[in-house]
Amino acid sequence: MNILAVIMEIEYCFYKGESSLRLFKIITIFIISLGLLTACGNASYKEESKATIKTVNTTFHEKAKKPSKKSEKIHFYLPFGYEINDTTPNNIILKNGSKTYILFVNPQEGPSSEVVYKTTVEQYKKLDTNEKFTDDKMFGYLTIKKLKDDMNEMTVGVGGAKITTQVKTSSLEEEAKAMTQIVHSVTYK
Repeated sequence: MNILAVIMEIEYCFYKGESSLRLFKIITIFIISLGLLTACGNASYKEESKATIKTVNTTFHEKAKKPSKKSEKIHFYLPFGYEINDTTPNNIILKNGSKTYILFVNPQEGPSSEVVYKTTVEQYKKLDTNEKFTDDKMFGYLTIKKLKDDMNEMTVGVGGAKITTQVKTSSLEEEAKAMTQIVHSVTYK
């Protein structure tokens, strides 16, 4: 039942002099419906961050995607819809629609290095999510800092490479998967 239909039903009840019980039922259904819509529309940071951590961990342990793009000596995979917007020796600005991502690469640090992770974490007084992932050859991480208006700054890194963007809470998991695929694929030639 949409809002306009409920308002019209209430007006009809007043016009016809319907019983207050029917009017009460209509208003109650409207309020419950509105509450359910509001609850379903807001993603819980706690739930989304848990799902995001799981997705990054799974993607981190998968085989890396084959690099499909290069910028100078840096080779990396880009999912469909992503494009290179600008490059400098250590930063590659990526776009996907209206979203911007910064891919930072320190070629002096290998895939098992924690140097870029440590400097990333030092930038913040407090992170809302700070997870590390390791295997015998790589060190990876996920950091999320909640911002205003349901926005978050998210960074995913592997060794000397990291990618950062701002993302809505409801899109954390989806964005994290693509970001992990990108940063996991980085190689230096």
